Amino acid sequence: MCQYSATDGIPNNWHLVHYGQFAVGQVGLVMTEAVAISANARSTQLDAGIWNAEQIDAWAEIVDFVKSQGAAIGVQLWHTGRKGSTTTPWQGQDYVPPEKGGWTTVAPSELPFGKLPIPKELSIDELALIVGDFRDAARNSLIADFDVLEIHAAHGYLIHSFLSPIANKRNDQYGGSFAGRIKFLLEVVDAIREVWPMSRPLFVRSSTIDWRADGWTLEDTVALSLTLGEHGVDLIDCSSGGIIPGLEYDVGLSYQVPFAEQVKKNSNVLVAAVGLITEPLQAAQIIELGKADAIMVGREMLRDPHWAMRAATALNVDLSWPVQYKQAKPRLASR
Repeated sequence: MCQYSATDGIPNNWHLVHYGQFAVGQVGLVMTEAVAISANARSTQLDAGIWNAEQIDAWAEIVDFVKSQGAAIGVQLWHTGRKGSTTTPWQGQDYVPPEKGGWTTVAPSELPFGKLPIPKELSIDELALIVGDFRDAARNSLIADFDVLEIHAAHGYLIHSFLSPIANKRNDQYGGSFAGRIKFLLEVVDAIREVWPMSRPLFVRSSTIDWRADGWTLEDTVALSLTLGEHGVDLIDCSSGGIIPGLEYDVGLSYQVPFAEQVKKNSNVLVAAVGLITEPLQAAQIIELGKADAIMVGREMLRDPHWAMRAATALNVDLSWPVQYKQAKPRLASR
């Protein structure tokens, strides 16, 4: 849910109001948009970041307000890899070259994403620097007092491109076998856990399948989840796709929930379900049937920031409303 509204990576009043509205709407956890770990980790020049003190201070103000409304708040950290240095979606997501303020993109292998240019293949030394950037961003997130940290390892961005054999053609220790392709992510997780306390949850956002037979599979995700649990990851946020553009697959209500269900059944971590979960009863049944431990609601929250209030009413739950809004609170049915 990137907002493409920051200046020099610094969140502003747009972000305060944007995240604040969900907290006022009584969600349990507000998760930020993907936040860059360095200037060259961004997708656009307007992405939010958390690599310097000014950004930390701006995020801390947002964190403080969200918590004042009774919600928890998480930060999602990413490196966009070969999908970076573009214009915004409403500007066409075209490549921005270095001479116009962009940067050279990087990836596990010299394979472009769609119409974007061929990225630079990362050296082992460069990988170590990026792992360090993730560690520093996690430390900065702790200073800003985020409650939860999520590593974005999905949708064709840098970490996912290491996981998927479609994008990773390396023949060193970071490629080839399953163990090689997950090595970079495990190093990121371990570096983050060096500074992110075990008392604060660590999530990983995963593309559970690539929607192609020669790509990352659900079986791979289950195996990875077992390993991630051993490295201090608490929850897998189960999405899918994004490794290459133009793939077609069936999309419908709850279409990604079966992926979460399989990870939950076969691993030792909690899972969150995502993907066209729009109605309260639909969300509640996913939890009640044991298909997931949590629900992440994205686009539907953009349409209705007070979705959690509506859900509570629909499910006949007496959710506490902000005192400023209590005159609008519906009466619940007798229980």
